Amino acid sequence: MSKMYTEPVRHALNGPTMGTRWSALFFAQAGFDPEPVRAALQAAVDEVDGQMSTWKPDSDLMRLNAAPVGSWVTVPDQLREVLRLGLEIGCASDGAFDIGMGDAVTAWGFGPAAATSDRIRTAMAVDRMPAHEAFEIGETNVRKTAPVALDLNGIAKGYGVDRLAETLRCHRIEAGLVGIDGEMRALGLRPGQKPWTIAVEAPDPERRAPHSILALQDAAVATSGDYRHWVEVQGRRLSHTMDPGRGAPVLASPASVTVVAKSCVEADAWATALMVLGADRGAPLARKHGLDALFLLRDDDGSTRGVGVGRLFAEESAAIASARDG
Repeated sequence: MSKMYTEPVRHALNGPTMGTRWSALFFAQAGFDPEPVRAALQAAVDEVDGQMSTWKPDSDLMRLNAAPVGSWVTVPDQLREVLRLGLEIGCASDGAFDIGMGDAVTAWGFGPAAATSDRIRTAMAVDRMPAHEAFEIGETNVRKTAPVALDLNGIAKGYGVDRLAETLRCHRIEAGLVGIDGEMRALGLRPGQKPWTIAVEAPDPERRAPHSILALQDAAVATSGDYRHWVEVQGRRLSHTMDPGRGAPVLASPASVTVVAKSCVEADAWATALMVLGADRGAPLARKHGLDALFLLRDDDGSTRGVGVGRLFAEESAAIASARDG
């Protein structure tokens, strides 16, 4: 008796979250109903946004920001886990990644309010303590031991991507590609036992084009750059990435930094940290922590060159397929 084989059906789902959109791509057998998965994915990112948004006055993060110094505040497990990871990477990066930059983010107009010169001066003048020195985390609660305004924009999207991946697995989908605004995580392999292909974007503010192509299996990738979100001050374009040492946007930063890690929350946070540090200081730190990272640097003539760290990027080796050659 012959057997009938059917090709798996491609499902591409998406929805709104965190001021942008989430996406999920996977394959399933004919007759599979994707709507319960779509609803669960939306609920997962809604939960993250509801806990960690600085744009929602009633979020758990804003409730924590409003709490007095020294007061223990009960927070949801997800938020507490992101805070713990943020503080750990803050310490490991010697403060280059700092989740306590909420005042500076707001002052420079990257939050819900417009930039003001008074807030900018205050943010740059304050003698700030790194967040990893100003927080204690308990079993169900947290407290700040010094004045600090939290902002999780450098880590929450990555965590949201991880929640999307976990949601697929809860629905017994072991292979797929999920993402939020360019932060991506690959599960398993595509049909045909092929890795998922993901573009590393060229740092061009005028158009979206690939710089290179990654082939990933069970890994996540995140990019921090100066070319999508910025403010212009006195004719100079300034990145949304904050320098904790200045309380202001980073100066002379790489055009972008891409990090590949097992989880997207780690890739997201480390991409921000390495963006702050730049290639000269960031590359040795990336090697120390066993990270795969690609720094894209602008030369004076306007061209872009890469500095790669780790086995995957192998100092810009053939592990990266140039989009121009592909």
